Amino acid sequence: MFMIKNVSKYLFGDSSKEVITEIPQGQLYLVRPLSPKGYSELIYKDAVATIRRTGQEYQYQLVIQRAYEEGEEELAEDDEDAGAEGLDKDEKTFLLDQSLHFRSEKRSGGETVLAWRDLSGDPGDVYEFVCDPSIQEEKIQTFLLAAIDCQFERKYRRSAQKATETELQEFYFDSDDAIPAASSVSAPLDPKPTSKETAQRMAKDVRTPTKLNQAKARDSGPTEAPPAKSAPRSGEVLTKQIGELHLFDFPSGTFVLQDPSVVAVVTDLGGWQYWLQITSSTGKEWLGQAIVPDINPVFNFDYLSAIFNHYTDDGSAYSWLLRFKDQAVLENFQEGVMQALWEQLNETKWSKVKDQEREYVLEAFNDLTMKDVNEGEEEAEEEEDEEDEEGDGARSEHYDEDESEDDVELDNKDGNINSQLAVGTKNDRSFVIRGSKIGVFKHLPNKHLEFTTNISKVETPKGKLFSPTKVMLHQEDQNMVLQDPNNPNSLYRMDLEYGKVVDEWKVHDDIAVSGFAPETKFSQRTSAQSFIGHSKNALFRIDPRVSGNKLVEAQLKQYLSKNDFSAAATTEKGYIALASNKGDVRLYDRLGINAKTQIPALGEAIVGLDVSADGRWILGTCKTYLILIDNLQKDGKNEGKLGFEKPFAKDSKPQPRRLCLNPNHAAQFQHETGQPISFTRAHFNTGLDSQETSIITSTGPFLVTWTLKKVLEGKRDPYQIKRYAAEVMADNFEFGSDKNVILALPNEVDMVSRKSFKRPTRESIMGPAARVSGVGMTPRRSGRQSHLRDEIVNSPY
Repeated sequence: MFMIKNVSKYLFGDSSKEVITEIPQGQLYLVRPLSPKGYSELIYKDAVATIRRTGQEYQYQLVIQRAYEEGEEELAEDDEDAGAEGLDKDEKTFLLDQSLHFRSEKRSGGETVLAWRDLSGDPGDVYEFVCDPSIQEEKIQTFLLAAIDCQFERKYRRSAQKATETELQEFYFDSDDAIPAASSVSAPLDPKPTSKETAQRMAKDVRTPTKLNQAKARDSGPTEAPPAKSAPRSGEVLTKQIGELHLFDFPSGTFVLQDPSVVAVVTDLGGWQYWLQITSSTGKEWLGQAIVPDINPVFNFDYLSAIFNHYTDDGSAYSWLLRFKDQAVLENFQEGVMQALWEQLNETKWSKVKDQEREYVLEAFNDLTMKDVNEGEEEAEEEEDEEDEEGDGARSEHYDEDESEDDVELDNKDGNINSQLAVGTKNDRSFVIRGSKIGVFKHLPNKHLEFTTNISKVETPKGKLFSPTKVMLHQEDQNMVLQDPNNPNSLYRMDLEYGKVVDEWKVHDDIAVSGFAPETKFSQRTSAQSFIGHSKNALFRIDPRVSGNKLVEAQLKQYLSKNDFSAAATTEKGYIALASNKGDVRLYDRLGINAKTQIPALGEAIVGLDVSADGRWILGTCKTYLILIDNLQKDGKNEGKLGFEKPFAKDSKPQPRRLCLNPNHAAQFQHETGQPISFTRAHFNTGLDSQETSIITSTGPFLVTWTLKKVLEGKRDPYQIKRYAAEVMADNFEFGSDKNVILALPNEVDMVSRKSFKRPTRESIMGPAARVSGVGMTPRRSGRQSHLRDEIVNSPY
């Protein structure tokens, strides 16, 4: 009798609702007819083939799970290191895409074989699932038809129920070469490989980008440009330049030349609307689109190129590259695009912006992350990162046979989802807000989270239930400050020991609180009672000890103009950074006075703010990028001072770094998920007597982490990603380390090691999505995810 590890239901909910069809018994081989590595390899002696849904619409997975004989599974569980990164011993997952060339063949011996291309292998490599003779032909045909429907829906993003036979015909690959026969004498994979064998198997899955891209280019057709639009009306031309036009090809992962000579024109249409039109010198229209922040432009002067995104009406994303003949042409094109972006966002003429501020904006949009790293340096950096993380330790894993499948329910029965996360700095606890409930999670020594309790009712002292929109841990993590969106002039104090709101603090009769922050970077760890608050137009101290309204009038700085403040953060010394929806940042050394420095806006609203403990680095979160600002003055009479302490000289300015996804990665993100880039509030790692080394944020189902060292050294793509099956709602580092990230999904909470993050490649962006498991269950092991095993706990409370 055989059994598979029953964990798939924790990936997307109840597996009975997500599995479309399955073949319950067979063998999985990897066949390499053209490779010197060996003709064939028996991967799973006994396996189950399944087609199941993912968390994304029109996306499906082919999943092959290893089956165990009774007693064999316990032996496999003893080996924590057997799962090398590229060789999952429990399960292999493949996105059902046309590029797989999924097909079947009936052999002379009567056995039926399902085959599909190994997209990460050499040309000609195929996976083969040999169906057990006991499987009925009808079940196999149902499986094949389901696979065809899934591929159709992925490509055309609509239901296959109304597809005609002619439309489905392109997903039949009967005309391909005959499926090579797998050798049945190959030995199955040793469940306990030696360290040498493990290293060899891991190395076997490493491909050079060129080789991998070439293989994938053969597997699917090149990306084709969508139909071009024309400008809705004429207007003033801001810039008109000639260049080469390239389109990012998703299968090959490269930019492909489309036209050697095009004219790119940026036009002011009036009413703060702007248009980019690209036309061939022969008259063919290639591209027409409005200029908005989502185009995410990057200008690289080493390569004389501009890269930007294009979104069609159906939500498809493309990445384009314009290459110009010299720096002067690129500068003129950049000036026109940035003028259009600036004026569209600020509804202010570019000509009114000071020269210093213009230079600041243009510098931020130059590509500062294009320094190539040779292979030796890259490997050395990876080894260094691994050495830094050795002390973190791999997590233990276990399988609880007695645990009921009903122990964990991931259904959204209460109509709410997780929305906010507060990570403790004192007591190793994390708090997740879900409607009017708060889930409390304990950080375990083995880097797991454990659900400890549920605060089931967040209500005012008068008994009115509410769902907090902003929260902050306070007074040694014993209290939490909450805000009711329906009562913006007051805040509430919850005693976390008792799990109830015990105080209502009226801040001011006429000033509504837009946000609040600790008095100093680490004052949450102390018994300090006062903290910083801000409205749309004012900055002030809130002190619960004063009688009456809690706003301290002597430390109020109120502005007459509409500044639309959006976020605040403090340093260890209590310096204050205050950002706005206009995109600028004000720096104060204390409350109640004018800002020492005002950092210009790049254009987009700043929705989140963090500051390094020493005040040197300021991190702002915008929708499509992060802005990292070096706040240390390098010259002049205030050399060595921070912008908090002394203003920057007129001929000097802080150095900005715009951290964004490469446009081709951003386009692939949207290509796979159907969602535009929209970052959650970014955070530095933080801790007492420690330096900030990393940044964490998320967009859609992707966690994204930047290494500060690589950013400052100007390395190419200094970020890594991790994909989940559902949208990441909030995230932050565990206090005192950058090794572990805590995150909230709509219905789950996870602590994940940074070791499990991957470079942004076609494979890591496509998925398979990261796993979701219940407490005490061995997590699902997906394709090329990390060899570490993470546990995610449910949090519907």
